[in-house]
Amino acid sequence: MLRAISKSLLVPAVFLGLLLVLPSLLSNEYYVSVLILCCINAIIAAGLNLLMGYAGQISLGHAAFYGLGAYATAVATATFGLPMELGLVIAVGGSALVALIIGIPTLKLTGHYLAMATLGFGLVVFIFFNETISLTGGPSGFVGIPRLSLFGVTVQSDLSYYYLVATALALVIFISRNLIDSRFGRALKALHTSEKAAQIAGVDIARYKLMVFVLSAAFAGLAGFLYAHYLTFIAPSSFGFLYSVELLTMVVLGGMATLWGSVVGAFFLTSLPEFLRVFENIEILLFGAILVVCMMFLPQGIVGGITSLAGRLKSRKEESDG
Repeated sequence: MLRAISKSLLVPAVFLGLLLVLPSLLSNEYYVSVLILCCINAIIAAGLNLLMGYAGQISLGHAAFYGLGAYATAVATATFGLPMELGLVIAVGGSALVALIIGIPTLKLTGHYLAMATLGFGLVVFIFFNETISLTGGPSGFVGIPRLSLFGVTVQSDLSYYYLVATALALVIFISRNLIDSRFGRALKALHTSEKAAQIAGVDIARYKLMVFVLSAAFAGLAGFLYAHYLTFIAPSSFGFLYSVELLTMVVLGGMATLWGSVVGAFFLTSLPEFLRVFENIEILLFGAILVVCMMFLPQGIVGGITSLAGRLKSRKEESDG
């Protein structure tokens, strides 16, 4: 058992080590803030990949849970002056609770009906953020959110915040990896393959669909908490439908049903605009062209394409050796 635990810890630990070393390779401190956003997006994408890539359930309103986590901790800590630790619990637990309430009726739907239901939920939450001006600040945004301070330690610099967010991402990967390799993960894969076959095999479809939906929402709530206390300002525009589509693109582009696919997709899609800024007027055209080329030549995603290429090279090497 100890050997299994140490094995499951090895990959996330190595990944965390690489993340912690990464800032020392950067020449500009500005890119540390980009890395923070990459990690935050990767946390959400990892949860969405569990829902879409492994369970096969489509969500077009995942930005709503991200926004709920951000606004929940903002209201709790800035408006009511509650401790930051309680803000974290409210952000993660509140997003999970809303997912539970929404998921019970919504997850009875399948295919494009489920997609439309989650889209409608996302739009309702977005309108709520805009219209409840006395609570959320409305379109102008919510200001005065305190800097992150947990257990008496305030995170001041961007580099310190990056280390914290990178550790949170490694923890999410550790949890996700263990779930995928467990009975829970096997049940999700069975759901993705065929719900009817999974039901015949004794899988409680409704229960597992709801569980993964709540878990993915909890990850999004955690990301919202980290995002709100990093920028200390949030606005509804950050949690709209376009961001839900962006999250979906991260999962598909990186590679569905691969844990690292969501991470690679999030880092790639978040950092790509920064490298394209030098092209100024054609930045958007290049961004779209790169996405189209990736989807044309890497239909299984970036990680899937790399894995496939590695397999082909290995086969050719074995044939040449034989």
